[in-house]
Amino acid sequence: MGVALFILALVLLIVFFPWDAMRGPINRYVSDQLGRRFEITQHLSVGLGRTVTVRAEGLELANPEWASEPYLVKARAAEFDIRLWPLLRGKVELPRISLIEPQIGLQVEPDGRRTWALSRDTSDTGSVPVIGALTVDAGTLKYRASAQGADMSAQFSLVAEGSTPATGTRGTSLSDLPLTYKVAGKWRNAPFTANGRAGGVLQLSKDFQAAFPLEVNAAAGHTMLKAKGTIENLQELSGLNASFDIQGHDLEELYRLAGVVLPSTPPYKLRGRLDKHGDVWSARQIQGVLGSSDLSGDLTFDTSSAVPLLTGKVQSRLLDFEDLRPVIGLPVKAAVKSAKDPGTVVAGAAGAKPVTVAKGNPSRKVLPTATLDLVRLKSMNADVVYSATKIRHVEELPLDKGSVHVKLNNGVLQLDPLMLAVAGGSLAGKFSVDVNVVPAAFDAHLALRAVQLNQLFPTIESTKSSFGKVSGQVNLTGRGNSAAQMLASSSGDVAVLMGKGELSNILLEFMGLDGGEVIKFLVRGDRNVKLLCSAAAFEVKQGMMSSKVIVLDTSDTVINGAGQINLANETLDITLHPQPKDHSILSLRSPLKIGGTFASPSAGPDKLALGARAGLTLGLAFINPLLALAATIETGPGEDADCRGALAVAADPKAKAQPAAAGSPVATVQPGKRAEVSAPAPTPAQAVN
Repeated sequence: MGVALFILALVLLIVFFPWDAMRGPINRYVSDQLGRRFEITQHLSVGLGRTVTVRAEGLELANPEWASEPYLVKARAAEFDIRLWPLLRGKVELPRISLIEPQIGLQVEPDGRRTWALSRDTSDTGSVPVIGALTVDAGTLKYRASAQGADMSAQFSLVAEGSTPATGTRGTSLSDLPLTYKVAGKWRNAPFTANGRAGGVLQLSKDFQAAFPLEVNAAAGHTMLKAKGTIENLQELSGLNASFDIQGHDLEELYRLAGVVLPSTPPYKLRGRLDKHGDVWSARQIQGVLGSSDLSGDLTFDTSSAVPLLTGKVQSRLLDFEDLRPVIGLPVKAAVKSAKDPGTVVAGAAGAKPVTVAKGNPSRKVLPTATLDLVRLKSMNADVVYSATKIRHVEELPLDKGSVHVKLNNGVLQLDPLMLAVAGGSLAGKFSVDVNVVPAAFDAHLALRAVQLNQLFPTIESTKSSFGKVSGQVNLTGRGNSAAQMLASSSGDVAVLMGKGELSNILLEFMGLDGGEVIKFLVRGDRNVKLLCSAAAFEVKQGMMSSKVIVLDTSDTVINGAGQINLANETLDITLHPQPKDHSILSLRSPLKIGGTFASPSAGPDKLALGARAGLTLGLAFINPLLALAATIETGPGEDADCRGALAVAADPKAKAQPAAAGSPVATVQPGKRAEVSAPAPTPAQAVN
């Protein structure tokens, strides 16, 4: 009987204990332990058990002195559960928190200090409380993180517009109401806004796995995101399963916003499914457009390592070459509105000032000058495959389709393999850039195979009736932070060659200034001449391309050449020496000079040589007009070139053309010299076999 009375008295003491009278001692004790002010300003009640329930009217918990906001939490009312046994070991576990009209101030410093670390040492992550479920109503939150460029304010409420605000945690269940929110401020130092809806109870515990509804409409800089789905763990953003729509001016902006390294692009609109499990984000079933190009595929972004990894496979059914201009550093053309959809931009990258290309300006630079962002290439690894089934709007070079395997590892970017279908042939090889050195180092090995001559220059009418297969190779290394700088410092070799085929004769006659032949073909129509061989090989040293072999041999003409191409200042200095094989009248043949710049090349006869011949013609005209006509008659001294030797040098730039053996073609080609003829020419068949 006495024991029962004791237990009853103890229960009554607990139930009717004047907890409100303990507010003062509790406020002083908690403030001393945390090193910041804690105060229950109005009323306190406590429910004891293995989990202690605390109900407070008027709650204020100050932030550390270094914080910009005065309070970590200031609420009109609060109710929270505390697990007793972890608390006795110094660990704060709060399975449930409910706040009415709270003002929350969260701030994290670059050195790791955070306002929600509940100890005197605010950099101690072990002092951060473990929170399970959180219910908030009619409050505000401010979040600042200078390292992330974040300074945002949020307003949220469990009450829809027009409803009566909740007055406490008892009575109507707040968990049945959706949480609406609005956010404004800066993220990554860019303007940021967001709004949406979520479930009424925010499940923050990693131990609680349940589908939590979430709806987001966000805008940061020029990027806009809409997402709708569920998430299982808000604290770690894990168990996410949502649909998304994202659009913006440039995918490159996602590096600044989310740390994902993507190339510069025109305006884009993409949609798909977004998942996150653990440290791995997955964007699946991607569908959309970049400029006028479509894009689809799947990507994953693994943040489990110090350097995150992007992997996946994406493809385009149709790639508009204009959309690649910002990727390769070419000037962006002015944006054009679609006639079908005036709101759709079909060319040009937003955010970049459109450039009007002045083709007649000789000082204009042609090689891309866009610089590499070295920090970006070191901040992420990648293993992504991209392919395009069809490529359009390539005026200068007829690309049909292509694919590339992009690998980025520890600051080394590799395109290996790189494959492009070009004019019925292919361009394949590999390209790498190492940004661990300054300037960046590049290494390129590319091979051109079986490209059809009549498709190679679609804008030049005189080549459309020509045919033959062109091959070549490029082996270059250099340093620089842009394509222009890399080529200006490059060293290696470049070679182009072509075997048997046919060339438009009118093109050759123009090159030789054969007036009679040009007039004849203009009147009777063009015809083709047989090509026996064509080859050009250059040695490259510090951006200077010096010819080893330049030769073009047809049934009508042998053309030998020599000269240089300066990749640093983008100038040309090449001289071609045509030697006709036929007898022609009205010919004022002279060496052909190719000069000018890449932006404004020029081609014309050597004026000194042509002037001497023209002077001789005028002089003879005073004696006898027939003698003047005879001076223009070409007797055709040209012979078949040593195609075997020239092709060998072009195929292997390290080789040197050698004199022909007995029974072989006897005209030899030395680097930088014209063909030297020592005997009657062999037949065309002998020259190329």
